[in-house]
Amino acid sequence: VKENKITESVVEKAPETVKAFVESVSVEKTPAALSNFVEVKDYLNSKLFDDIRVVSRQEITETVENNNIPEKINQAYLDTLVDISEHQLIQGRVVGLNERDVLIDIGFKSEGIIDRNEFSEDDLPVIGNQIEVYLEFLEDASGNTILSKEKADFMRRWRDLREAYANQTEIIGKIIRRIKGGMIVDLEVVQAFLPGSQIDVRPIQDFDIYLNKNIELRIVKFNEARKNIVVSHKVILEDSLQVQREILFKELEIGSILEGRVKNITDFGVFVDLGGIDGLLHITDLSWGRVNHPSEIVSLNDDITVKV
Repeated sequence: VKENKITESVVEKAPETVKAFVESVSVEKTPAALSNFVEVKDYLNSKLFDDIRVVSRQEITETVENNNIPEKINQAYLDTLVDISEHQLIQGRVVGLNERDVLIDIGFKSEGIIDRNEFSEDDLPVIGNQIEVYLEFLEDASGNTILSKEKADFMRRWRDLREAYANQTEIIGKIIRRIKGGMIVDLEVVQAFLPGSQIDVRPIQDFDIYLNKNIELRIVKFNEARKNIVVSHKVILEDSLQVQREILFKELEIGSILEGRVKNITDFGVFVDLGGIDGLLHITDLSWGRVNHPSEIVSLNDDITVKV
């Protein structure tokens, strides 16, 4: 009996608890919660763009024609547009240095990098310097913009030599070493080939005397594709001798006595440089006596007096 009374009391209290919970969740509060939801638009509905203004092509053209931008402002804007592409010379500004690289601002999205070893310690730039560089890669495998000073120096010098070849102007080069057939000449960054036959108007017996000497040259061959240059010193000498040759021909006559230098020795005689003109001194005219070979009487570069 006692157990039945306890059970009845629990059952009687249960409805009050459920009633309290239901009252706490009021229906009146539901609209407030629903008000937080945003209305979803139908983006496929054609009426969605009814309030958008449509501009015709004619209106755009008329607007562009009416908006005349001052020339100074337009030029200033165009100057900010930099056409950057690989394998070209470009101006840049030094913005940083570290132990390995020199950072250059070329107007690209990131700074370019030059290996510091390309600069000598005496030629190392400082921050703010403007230098001309060669753009090798806009982005390498690591995403870096790779620049080169050495290639920029080469391309700049190559450009100057191209102009010298076109205008046939004289340049100065330093003979640095001897190779088969001629000499190698340093033209500041660029090297050129000087054939042995183009060094002098006279045959040369000892090429080593020209080593480490500066010499006036003219470019006689310029190969753009192979980056190959052939120079000559002989053509410069021939041009200067041409004037002397013309003067000498006017004064020359049979019986004239002239001073000359032995230019070449052959079995049949000696060729004498008379100052722009080569004269042949036959072996029979070298001496009153018998001569087996001209080398018995004269040597190369000997000064002799001859009669025409």
